[in-house]
This record gives sequence, structure tokens and C-alpha cells, in this order.
Amino acid sequence: MQHRYRREDSIQVCWQADDADVRRLAVTEGELKFWMQPLKNQNSGLFLDMREGRRWVQQHAEGARVLNLFAYTCGFSVAALAGGAEKVVNLDMSSPALNTGRENHRLNDHDLSRVKFFAHDLFRSWGKLKREGPYDLVVIDPPSFQKGSFVATKDYLKVLRRLPELTGENAKVLSCLNSPELDSQFYGI
Repeated sequence: MQHRYRREDSIQVCWQADDADVRRLAVTEGELKFWMQPLKNQNSGLFLDMREGRRWVQQHAEGARVLNLFAYTCGFSVAALAGGAEKVVNLDMSSPALNTGRENHRLNDHDLSRVKFFAHDLFRSWGKLKREGPYDLVVIDPPSFQKGSFVATKDYLKVLRRLPELTGENAKVLSCLNSPELDSQFYGI
């Protein structure tokens, strides 16, 4: 159980088998497997609230060239390859998160020659992403705030406006933003 309102001792283990090491676990979601670190303070390695999003990506990935922006540990990428994606490009600023993403693909016995991992800032890497495209399916699931590189209130709409530069005809986009203070008005809906 995670008590986010606490600064110290925010994670409480309520139950574990005597021989279990809960520092790092392989968990299963449907037929997909992911590494998690449940004792890590904030981000355990898999955002459980995006389960339906991963399922949607898996259902729409057949033969697609997929771009996974703000990829973190590549959960959407794992789902895309499991759904038959031709190629997946993952972009995230965190090399350690992308390394866990590589391990997630290995855990699922995926062909890593069909996956690319870029530990770059999105706006500084736009040209590189364009060269890898065009994409048939794009996932945008950023943090609401990433110091020095991304602030949802000023940068999210920039990404959406520039998206046509990266996509092919009839591309599908899964656009997510976990920022409760922003409502549908933020998107202009």
C-alpha cells in the first residue's frame, strides 16, 4: 500500500510470502509480463491505470509502425509487439526506465530488432523521430511535469499540433494525460 500523503515510510507491505522478494517482481497482465518494483517510492515500473490503454494498443497494433512517446518502461511497446506491430520506437528521457523496457521485452520473448529505444528529449529529437516514421499508431502518455523538458500545460498541445509531421494517413493516436487539475477544456473539447 502506498501512502502518498506521507514523506517517510510511505510504502507498507501488507502481505508477502515468506520466501518472496518484493523488491522486484515479474507481474502478469493478461498474457503480458512486466517487471515492477513495488517498494519504489513513486513509480513502481508499471502504471496500472493504463491497463485498458495497453489492451487497446495491442488490439490495434497488427502490422503497425508504432511510436511510444514518454515510454517509461515500455508497457505500451510490449503490448504493441504482442499485438503484431511491425516496429516500435520508444522515446523517454530516462535511460534506466528504457533499460527496464528492454528487460520487459525480453521477459515477453520479443524480437528486439523490431524495437528502438531513444533516451532523448522529445523536442530536441523531433527530426530523428520523423526519420523513423511515418507511424501508424502513436501513444502520448507524458508526465504532467518533467523538470527542464516537459510541462503539460505548455507542451502537450505543442505535441498534438506537430503530430501530423510524424504520422501516416489514417494513423491512430492514444492520447493520455494523468493530470486531474486539467479537464476536457484543456484539450479544447
